[in-house]
Amino acid sequence: MFAEDTNTRAWQIYGQRQLDRAYSPPIPDRLSWTPWDGLGPGAEVLGDVTGRRVLDIGSGAGHHAVHLAQAHGARVTGIELSPTQHERAFSAHSDVDGVEFLQADVTEYLAKAEPFDAAYAIGTLAFVDPHRSLPALRDGLRPGAPLILSLLHTDLHGLGPSTEVAPREQMILLSDDPPLPTQMWVLAPQLWEDLLTEYGFRVEAINLFPHPDQGASVVQQLLRARRLSHRSARVASRPRSTRAPAAHAAVGVGAILLSEQGILLGRHQRGTLELPGGSVEGDGESFEDAVVRELAEETGLVARTSDVELLGTLVDHVDGVLRVTVGARVHTWQGQPVTQPVESVGEWAWYPLDQLPNGLFVCSAQILTAWRPDLPIDHPPAHFTAFAQAPWRR
Repeated sequence: MFAEDTNTRAWQIYGQRQLDRAYSPPIPDRLSWTPWDGLGPGAEVLGDVTGRRVLDIGSGAGHHAVHLAQAHGARVTGIELSPTQHERAFSAHSDVDGVEFLQADVTEYLAKAEPFDAAYAIGTLAFVDPHRSLPALRDGLRPGAPLILSLLHTDLHGLGPSTEVAPREQMILLSDDPPLPTQMWVLAPQLWEDLLTEYGFRVEAINLFPHPDQGASVVQQLLRARRLSHRSARVASRPRSTRAPAAHAAVGVGAILLSEQGILLGRHQRGTLELPGGSVEGDGESFEDAVVRELAEETGLVARTSDVELLGTLVDHVDGVLRVTVGARVHTWQGQPVTQPVESVGEWAWYPLDQLPNGLFVCSAQILTAWRPDLPIDHPPAHFTAFAQAPWRR
């Protein structure tokens, strides 16, 4: 079964169960982009929608659309693929002025509809292949129209986003029934930004919102984009040949977190003490994304790419392999470092700069002395090239 077919079936079952329970969520007093009330911005991120045509993608029970119509004067079209979800919205809110509910595939509907002034999706666009949904949204929005997307970033098991455009299994949890398996495109923020840029949008902001309970791992991302007035011509490129280049380098990142207690170091299973970090993954992961991902995977700490300051590159050779390590400072984070069961580094602790332990991993030692040359740390030499600090990074 194709990924989107799996999702269609899951949401049809979910909608039927809610119909059987006669459950309709209350109309909210405030538009919330996360599952947690009061966290993050409200409807203001859509701009002034008074009298504007707004598309609610995957409108579900219709309560968000009704709020926008009643509290903000928008003319909202709720588009929903699941017949049972559509029935929930239509049966409860069909008489509300300024709102219409349609049961249809969003890409097929937008191919024939008059362009909208704004569009949003609260937790729903990740159930549709972005290579199908984003070009349809580009063509279905007026130039300059905002597109606001609330998307899963890290699930309740602590699994962070993917750096490749591929779906993976996620569960719809139900209080009294077995969970429903779905296929979701849970993508890293940089990958969403690349996709949106490719399909004619300008990304204006990406925010991560961790669960308000610090013991929970769930993180939601809010992505604000705007449809460009035109698509600029793109210059094509191609590889030199069809053969992949020979691998000859290992590329990784290491992150310095400095608190009042000192530097954060963890102990590897092989005994070395080291900074949070690891290898940069393929498919276009940036150094900043790699730092944020590795920090979450190894320590459970949550940071944003805007919290990451890249210091520079360290280059050395190990057994004939070129090793490139990018050092970084993470200035702000949330949570407390905790040993993660499946990781090779744990026992995280803070070490004062004047009491650094013996047995530092070479890459970590190189990063620390590149950052603070006065630190009395011995290590094999590496060539360090500092990154220039652009004004917009300050």
